[in-house]
Amino acid sequence: MKRFTSRTLATGFAYPEGARWHGGALWFSDQHAGVVHALSSAGERLDGFAVAGSPSGLGWMPDGSMLVVSMDGRKVLRRRNGRFAVHADLSALHRAQSNDMVVLPSGRAYVGNIGFDFDHGEAPASTMLLVVEPDGAVRAVADDLSCPNGMVVTPDGKVLIVAESLASRLTAFDIAADGRLRNRRVFAELPGHVPDGICLDAKGQVWFASPFTRSAVRIREGGDITARVEVDAGVFACMLGGADGCDLFLCCASSHARHETVRLMSGRIDVARVDVAHAGWP
Repeated sequence: MKRFTSRTLATGFAYPEGARWHGGALWFSDQHAGVVHALSSAGERLDGFAVAGSPSGLGWMPDGSMLVVSMDGRKVLRRRNGRFAVHADLSALHRAQSNDMVVLPSGRAYVGNIGFDFDHGEAPASTMLLVVEPDGAVRAVADDLSCPNGMVVTPDGKVLIVAESLASRLTAFDIAADGRLRNRRVFAELPGHVPDGICLDAKGQVWFASPFTRSAVRIREGGDITARVEVDAGVFACMLGGADGCDLFLCCASSHARHETVRLMSGRIDVARVDVAHAGWP
């Protein structure tokens, strides 16, 4: 197993999550501060704007407009010319907070949700994945998932991989032409981990954020761990990017509890140089 080291790129956030590399910048949601940020690969702040209802998953439509999940609003918002409009209302199907999202080049998006009131101690419950079509139409495409979280889609657009955080596994589906998910299977069991945000590399392996082991871990299908980055804080999301796709950006914080994160402002972005570049979406 390879081990990579990281360095801190930027600090001063509450709880960074949902990282994406797009247009030469690292985009991420500071969920508990209610702000979406963009950083250069050198850590310079390029953009930042407030999002109502706690931002989470991010993505882009074919026309370049941005999609942002509003967790508490249970909506997908679309940002054009600096203004937000509701792209899709998820509230009829998401009974608890909406969460991460992956958006394909067509504008079709898959959105997960926590499935229970995590912040107020409700017992875990299984939940679903939704597909949001480019016109904003919403339907469920998978169920009986345990906190579906980070997602990726393979470069050919045929396979979706989702982190089931509370089941300690990555689960794969085939994507049908109409967006339905079929042939559910385990991509990798992850005993001892609570996988959060994920990204895919050019060798078909997945990096997953493992907050409670304070690391990001690279795993191949079947479960063999091939690389690791360890830090001194929880890692809640990871994303490959940079000029050559080999910068692994890590969303880190010392806590995930809302009553602590805004007070501590310990959130930061770290980066490690790895040896296999990004692939797929996001």
